[in-house]
Amino acid sequence: MQRKSFSNMQCPVARSLERVGEWWSMLILRDAFAGMTRFDEFQKSLKIAPNILTRRLTALVDAGMLERRLYCEHPPRHEYVLTERGRDFRPVLISLQTWGNRHFAPEGLSVMLVDARTGTPAQPILVDRVTGQPITDATHKNAAGPAAGARVKKRLGASRKISEPKSSPSKASRPEPTPATASAIPARRTSPRPRS
Repeated sequence: MQRKSFSNMQCPVARSLERVGEWWSMLILRDAFAGMTRFDEFQKSLKIAPNILTRRLTALVDAGMLERRLYCEHPPRHEYVLTERGRDFRPVLISLQTWGNRHFAPEGLSVMLVDARTGTPAQPILVDRVTGQPITDATHKNAAGPAAGARVKKRLGASRKISEPKSSPSKASRPEPTPATASAIPARRTSPRPRS
């Protein structure tokens, strides 16, 4: 069965999944952020079959997330380095890590985001760069952009308020998230980037 392509969907989430939606891709990017660049480093870390790793690295290069660079001529060896587009994916991984720690780590945290200078655990949130305010369901919503087609406008026009889940006994002991502790991505840098 052939996988459906999301590249023509008028949705930034779908188009992003087209580039990095396969789980090996996200784990390769995770390792690239940890400083790995070479095929054997990724293979050792992920315990992935060489043919699958080759396909995923090629797909990430084709998607502009990694750049393939020659580091040895005899024999030819390449490394895979994050591009600007790839580096822009870091907040997504931080958000996914935070969400996974909150919901899927019953044994406790095995990896956590900390302040690089102090070692203090961080609590990432999604912040509006313009106002500096945390983005929550109560304060922000998606709206059709200037390039939105009729289908997107219809879908976003029909969106409803997200209802709060009722407390269940298994989650009653867990504190409700506040804007300061919500699982989301950190604010991006405010300096403008040149467009190529």
